[in-house]
Amino acid sequence: MRGLLCWLVLLFLLQPWESQLQLAGPRCHTGPLDLVFVIDSSRSVRPFEFETMRQFLVGLLRGLNVGPNATRVGVIQYSSQVQSVFPLRAFSRREDMERAIRDLVPLAQGTMTGLAIQYAMNVAFSVAEGARPPEERVPRVAVIVTDGRPQDRVAEVAAQARARGIEIYAVGVQRADVGSLRAMASPPLDEHVFLVESFDLIQEFGLQFQSRLCVRDLCNGVDHGCEFQCVSEGLSYRCLCPEGRQLQADGKSCDRCREGHVDLVLLVDGSKSVRPQNFELVKRFVNQIVDFLDVSPEGTRVGLVQFSSRVRTEFPLGRYGTAAEVKQAVLAVEYMERGTMTGLALQHMVEHSFSEAQGARPRALNVPRVGLVFTDGRSQDDISVWAARAKEEGIVMYAVGVGKAVEAELREIASEPAELHVSYAPDFGTMTHLLQNLRGSICPEEGISAGTELRSPCECESLVEFQGRTLGALERTSANPNGLLNRSLAQLTARLEDLENQLTNQK
Repeated sequence: MRGLLCWLVLLFLLQPWESQLQLAGPRCHTGPLDLVFVIDSSRSVRPFEFETMRQFLVGLLRGLNVGPNATRVGVIQYSSQVQSVFPLRAFSRREDMERAIRDLVPLAQGTMTGLAIQYAMNVAFSVAEGARPPEERVPRVAVIVTDGRPQDRVAEVAAQARARGIEIYAVGVQRADVGSLRAMASPPLDEHVFLVESFDLIQEFGLQFQSRLCVRDLCNGVDHGCEFQCVSEGLSYRCLCPEGRQLQADGKSCDRCREGHVDLVLLVDGSKSVRPQNFELVKRFVNQIVDFLDVSPEGTRVGLVQFSSRVRTEFPLGRYGTAAEVKQAVLAVEYMERGTMTGLALQHMVEHSFSEAQGARPRALNVPRVGLVFTDGRSQDDISVWAARAKEEGIVMYAVGVGKAVEAELREIASEPAELHVSYAPDFGTMTHLLQNLRGSICPEEGISAGTELRSPCECESLVEFQGRTLGALERTSANPNGLLNRSLAQLTARLEDLENQLTNQK
């Protein structure tokens, strides 16, 4: 009798993985979702623990609304290498997925979690593997299950994956490193990091994860009208805005720079010290700046220049007329690598980027010209001449430094006062806190171009302002021992001739 009771208890303990998750409630209808499980199959995961994880996956699948137009599921396992068990495009029936999971053989080697995240980002969530295109805005979710400390770096590659729109849940079992879990997971961490004492308790995560997937149905099932992002919360939902922008009174739209006129050129450091994954974060940061600008041919125009050992105009000021076009072009920028010739980049900006041929508006229209330099290290060439020249040309300069950026160089690049024009972040993952400061400086209604309007150069106020600028420029260059006086006088003469021509044309 005791033996029979033991068998009944054993059967009861084995049953929950494939039934308890399923019996927790009706199968949730999440709407379209691309879901990839990233499973640790290193040698530290013992055979019976791996079997428990296998049963957990099968049970979780049975609670999902699987299908080509609903939830697509992919599974990868990793140790010292990464192996695709099946991609998102492979199966549309739950039975086929379960069969592939039951046939799974663990790799039983090291724990290269960072490598697995990189594979998920670049391969598993690619359109070729079955992920839906980004323009369809189907949520991408990765669930990482691990039992130990990664043998490679995870923070940077996880940040890159999150920047690409992948929501990451980090599930640690037994010996898992909490710091690594927090470095991998999406915010808020209390909703995306799970630590369980043993594989036997992993079903606790399964129940919570399933309930969170179910509440997605609200945003997917109603016309929420959120401009940026909809987040389901129980029986309700709310709209979110990107960092640096605030939700408007209607609860749906996000604020942006109001009507104003700025020509903005971004100089982005593409040197090898930045590294590919961080360059993706830089591009995301640039797009977050674009998010709060009123981009249009009549409003704010944006140009982008990348520099390393050479300088390349990615797109000039006059090319794109909408924020969506600018953001798409930013995402398409390819990383250059090599050196850090910041001085050469400043020269290129002064001589080419703000020319009318590149899309800058004529100086006579008084449109503010703004340059923003983004760098992570010391320049390999001299910056002093062209940093000074940029400010002489009337360009308002901002300098954003990350990591090993040199404060003295940042201050030399930036306009005065440096406190308003220099920003710094210790690493690429924390630089988003700079957005609000930049917004307050660049936005026309809040910063350098507050109250700017396009005026006729023939109005009395314009002539007086022009005279004041001319006298100020002469005073700055009269004592210059480096021969800048003649060059400045030539520039002023050219501006006077331009004004004279406009007066003649009006007659």
